[in-house]
Amino acid sequence: MPLLRILLSAVVEEAREAERAFSAPENFLEEYDFIIVGSGAGGGVVASRLAEVPSWNVLLLEAGPVPPQDSYIPGLFAFGYMRGNNDWDYVTEPQNNCLKSFVGQRATMPHGKVLGGSTITNGMLYARGNTKDFDHWASLGNAGWEYENCLHYFRKSENYRGSKLGETELYHGRGGPMSVTGSHPGDLSVAFLAAGAEHGFDIIDPSGPVQTGFSKPYFNIGDGIRSSVAYSFIRPAAAWPNLHVLHSATVQKIILDDENGAKGVIFKYDNMLYKAMASREVIISAGALGSPKLLMLSGIGPEEHLQEHGIQPIAHVPGVGQNLQDHMGVYGLVWTINKGSSSSMRQIIAPGAIEQYVLERGGPYAAPIGDIANAWIGVNGEIDNDYPDIQISLSPAPFHLDKGLFVPYIFGLDKALYMRHYSPLFGEDGFTLVINLLRPKSVGSVTLRSSNPEDLPVIDPQYLSHEDDIYTLLKGIKAAVIIGNSTTFRQTFGAKLYNNVKLRPGLLSGEQTFASSDIVP
Repeated sequence: MPLLRILLSAVVEEAREAERAFSAPENFLEEYDFIIVGSGAGGGVVASRLAEVPSWNVLLLEAGPVPPQDSYIPGLFAFGYMRGNNDWDYVTEPQNNCLKSFVGQRATMPHGKVLGGSTITNGMLYARGNTKDFDHWASLGNAGWEYENCLHYFRKSENYRGSKLGETELYHGRGGPMSVTGSHPGDLSVAFLAAGAEHGFDIIDPSGPVQTGFSKPYFNIGDGIRSSVAYSFIRPAAAWPNLHVLHSATVQKIILDDENGAKGVIFKYDNMLYKAMASREVIISAGALGSPKLLMLSGIGPEEHLQEHGIQPIAHVPGVGQNLQDHMGVYGLVWTINKGSSSSMRQIIAPGAIEQYVLERGGPYAAPIGDIANAWIGVNGEIDNDYPDIQISLSPAPFHLDKGLFVPYIFGLDKALYMRHYSPLFGEDGFTLVINLLRPKSVGSVTLRSSNPEDLPVIDPQYLSHEDDIYTLLKGIKAAVIIGNSTTFRQTFGAKLYNNVKLRPGLLSGEQTFASSDIVP
C-alpha cells in the first residue's frame, strides 16, 4: 500500500483537475438540445463532438462515478478487472455448451460503470477492428459506415506519439485528442513475433491495410497516462459552458411524445428522481447490454416480453435485445518456462521502477505491466481474404501467477477446480496464450429480469450454440499450441505446454490433427 500511494501521488494533479471538470453543473437547464445516456467510447465522444457547436446545449449522463486515481496509471490496469470496481458486475445465465469449470456455468462480463465507461477499465489496447466488418455494416443499409469513410474519423481522433510508421503512416493521425503509443517488444513478445514468422506470418500494423498477421501492441497511452475517453474527450469539453456532465446518475426511462419520439429521460441522482428534456435528440449509448435494457424499460421492444413484466408496450420492436454476439475466449492455456529466463514480469519490482514513473512518467508503470503481443489469423482456409476469425494474445501473466488469489474471482471460476488444475504450477515462470473467437455465429439475447430499473438484465449469449464456433475455436486452440511450441519459444525459454487434463488422443497434439500449414498466413 505505501508503494501504491507513491504511485498515485504521481497522477494526483491530473485526477484532481479531472474531478473539478466533472463536477455537477450548478444549474440544470429546463431543456437541452441533446441528451446522451452513457459516457463510454460511444457516448463520451459523441457528447464532446456535439458540444463543439456553441449554440447546442448538451447533457451527458453517466451511472458511474469519476475515474479513480489508479485508473490513470497504465501499469495498474489490472485493477480495472476487479469485479465491483467501477463495473456493472454483469454475469451471464448458465451456459449449456461450455463453462464447465465456472461457478454455475456462468461467465462474468466486464462492463465499465464509470465516467469514460470501459475505456477506464480495459487493457488500453488500440485496435479499430477489421475493415470488412465496417463494409459489411454499410452493406446492410448503414450509409457512411464503409471503412474508407470511417478512416477519416479514426485519423482525426488519433494522436500517434511514435516515430514515422513507413507505409502505414497514412492510416494514422497525429494531433487528435486520443493518444496512441507503440510499444517496445520484450523477450517474450520478440519470441511470439518470431513464432509467427516461423509459420509464414508477417509482422503488421493492425491499423494498416493488412490485418492478418502478428503485431506488437499499440496502446491508448500518452505521457504515461491512460488516454481514456474521460481524459481525452470529456475532460477538455467539460470546460465549455454548453456541456453539462453529470456522473452517478442512472437513467431509468426514456420519455416519449405522442408520436413515440424520444423527448427526454427520467434519471436517478442522489436518491432522487429527475426529469431532463431534449429539443433535438436523446442518444442512447449505454452499451450492448444497457441500451436494450433501457429501451425495454421504456416500452420499446418485444411486446409479449414487455407485458410479462407489466410494462405497457409503446412500440413493438421484436429485435430489441436480440442478436447478442459475444467474442468467446479460451484463457487457460499455459506454458511453463525456465526459471528466470524472461524478465517480463520482474519489471514491476525492478529497482527504481516506481521512482522512474513518479519523476518521469516512464518505466514499466507507464505501460501495461509485462510483455504483450497479438496475432490475427484465419483458421478456416479462407486464403487471401484478410478476414481473420481468431485472435491469439500473448500474456506474460500465466493463469497460475497469483496462486488463486484473484483470478478465480475475476473470471468466475470454480476455485476448487482452479486449484486442482493449476496448483502444481505455483511458483513456476510461464506465459499464457489467450484465444478469442472474432466472428461468432452463436446468437443470444438480452432481456429484462423485471420492471425494476435497479435489476441487472438477463444476459444469455448462448455460447457455442452454433457448431461452427466450436470447430473454429478448436482450430484456434490448436493454432495457439503450434505457436507456443514453436522453435523460438522452446529454444529461448524451454517452453512446455502444461496439459493436466485428460483429452482424446491427438486433440491438442498439433501436427496429428492440425498441421502448421493449416494456419492461413
